[in-house]
Amino acid sequence: MRRVFVFPGQGSQQPGMGRDLAEAFAPARLLFQEVDDSLSQHLSRLMFEGPESDLTLTENAQPALLAASLAVIRVLEAEAGFDVSSLAYVAGHSLGEYSAHAAVGTFSVGDAVRLVKRRGQAMQKAVPVGEGAMAALLGLDIEAARDIAGGTAGFGVCAVANDNSPGQIVVSGHRAAVERAVALAAERGARRSIMLPVSAPFHCPLMAPAAEAMEAALGEVALNVPLVPVVANVTAAPVNDPDEIRELLVEQVIRMVRWRETVLLFKEQEVEEIVEIGAGRVLAGLVKRIDRELPASSVGTAAETEALMKRL
Repeated sequence: MRRVFVFPGQGSQQPGMGRDLAEAFAPARLLFQEVDDSLSQHLSRLMFEGPESDLTLTENAQPALLAASLAVIRVLEAEAGFDVSSLAYVAGHSLGEYSAHAAVGTFSVGDAVRLVKRRGQAMQKAVPVGEGAMAALLGLDIEAARDIAGGTAGFGVCAVANDNSPGQIVVSGHRAAVERAVALAAERGARRSIMLPVSAPFHCPLMAPAAEAMEAALGEVALNVPLVPVVANVTAAPVNDPDEIRELLVEQVIRMVRWRETVLLFKEQEVEEIVEIGAGRVLAGLVKRIDRELPASSVGTAAETEALMKRL
């Protein structure tokens, strides 16, 4: 079967994530311990118990989400003999792209969690809190969203950050420009627009200082050829060359996440099943909006992991 694993991004975190997996499976416990040791931080306790306010901080949410995804992978490998090289592709949404790379061996678990910790810190520091914002424009297509972002000149930077699915586009930039985009979207007939509860304007040119920080961080880490092609956010195309991967992960900080095109690529390549690995159900929901015929499921809990093991 042509199967794809996809990995969620920031926003899918919630207190309790990974706890039942750790209680049920020794490989998950070992993975969480490895993450804690790599960061010299008791991240797993924060994941299992909260508080939510600390877990939501970008520098904690990003490694926590990566850990939750990799714990599922470790259980599948150890308990079901699953081989990730049997997958057709992997992909991840924003932060999830790092989870995808870690799952298929582009970099080690320790390097992956340290990278995303630094990524979270760099993204948070790039723009003072309150100056940036993001908003989801619902009911508009990508071209309309680009026109709207272009119509905010004079209010600051505004760019399309996520092309998530037909009718769900996210814009990012200076708060005044994003608020202007929301007003313009209403004039263009958007169903509604939602200001997102984020601490920084991700995937827009304001993140340039974070891109520089990640270029330095990625330059210090050994990258391997992944066992499976990873579909990059920036290009919506498969990549397996380590130098190109490094460049795309740097660009990813300031460029749009092309998720709708990524899922359409899977459809075009005759993928038969998409499985979201880790916390939440956001990506499986987006897949169904992009193409109802593509089977998609979410696997993050012990019960869901057991059910997937029986199918693999």
